[in-house]
Amino acid sequence: MLNIQFTPFPVLRTQRLTLRQLTAADAPIIQFFRSDADFLRYIPRPKEPTLEQAHQHLRLLEDLRIGNEGVTWGLSRDGEPGLLGIICLWNLEPAHHRAEVGYGLRPEFTKQGYMSEALAAVIDYSFTQLRLHSLEAQVDPANAASIQLLEKHGFVREAYFREKYCFQGRFLDSAVYSCLAPQRAAGSSALAPA
Repeated sequence: MLNIQFTPFPVLRTQRLTLRQLTAADAPIIQFFRSDADFLRYIPRPKEPTLEQAHQHLRLLEDLRIGNEGVTWGLSRDGEPGLLGIICLWNLEPAHHRAEVGYGLRPEFTKQGYMSEALAAVIDYSFTQLRLHSLEAQVDPANAASIQLLEKHGFVREAYFREKYCFQGRFLDSAVYSCLAPQRAAGSSALAPA
């Protein structure tokens, strides 16, 4: 089983971004992510429209990090404090060397390659630092942009669940994509030495 530690916080850097720890100052953007109808169109979750709910969510994310159950990064351009988006590892399964990745970007920063940079950094961190074997992403099959991003980074569709979720009286489909650590993609199933 892997011994996953997120303390100290694992700051990651890309060509244009710093993937940093979220702070209370990020609450208004977290509020947007958890309440904007357009942002949530592919995420079956009830809206959480208040700033207090955003602060509660930030506390939950910090508790998950402290407990080494997940980590969420805020995406900021180098030298700028503003939050462009978030990316996380969660649903960790240390016994199986596996985690799920999730992400979101403010609409005004889409189609500029920011999430691609962030995802590449998180994939590298997951496989080299955490020594995970695989990453998973669950996606609304209608979310073409997210699927394109995942496929660009080597994720392949492994499952399609029809009417997996019931949300607000509707049954929704889900697609599961996964990516194996590079040495695994060649077909070897042996664990690398510790």
